[in-house]
Amino acid sequence: MALVVGLTGGIGSGKTQVSKAFAGLGVEIVDADALAHELSAPGAEGFEAIRAEFGPAMLLPSGELDRARLRRHVFADPAARIRLEAMLHPLISAEATRRVATWRGAYGIYSAPLLLEGGGPAALIDRVLVVDCPEAEQVRRVRDRSGLTETEIRAIMATQLDRQARLSRADDVIDNAGPLAAIAPQVALLDRRYRDLAHARHPHVT
Repeated sequence: MALVVGLTGGIGSGKTQVSKAFAGLGVEIVDADALAHELSAPGAEGFEAIRAEFGPAMLLPSGELDRARLRRHVFADPAARIRLEAMLHPLISAEATRRVATWRGAYGIYSAPLLLEGGGPAALIDRVLVVDCPEAEQVRRVRDRSGLTETEIRAIMATQLDRQARLSRADDVIDNAGPLAAIAPQVALLDRRYRDLAHARHPHVT
């Protein structure tokens, strides 16, 4: 089985850009946010569970989830967020496990914002890679891209491990406090490291 690198970081830290850099090197990626979107689309198991739990008020006229409204609701109500995560996390973990089993490369990336908070298939993960930047920079980036208020952003951050706790559990760290151009060289170094680690574990894998 391929080496599985769990990629995580706080909201606005740059996980998407790091994933893109690894994908550009031919690395297979499984993204928990993308899986959550798929599993909560109309007709999917997660969608039916959310509709049953939260009611038609969380649906758009098209019949799809009103994701913005649901997000505001669950981050304002911790009990509701726990119920939502209890519905989706087992589905995401099962689908992630299935997809990781199909990987053919020496290693792959499983990207999950709540990886260290119990939001992923922990038994799969061989190494934890944290994308790091200062919290003030996280807030600025999210505010600029999404229009959320700082209060809303801080509420989301409060559901995640704080920066130091996240770093303390990292095997590897990408510093994304600076320009986007600084990501690629760090990813290139890690790519070589992960291929070496995968080869040491399974010498027949290239």
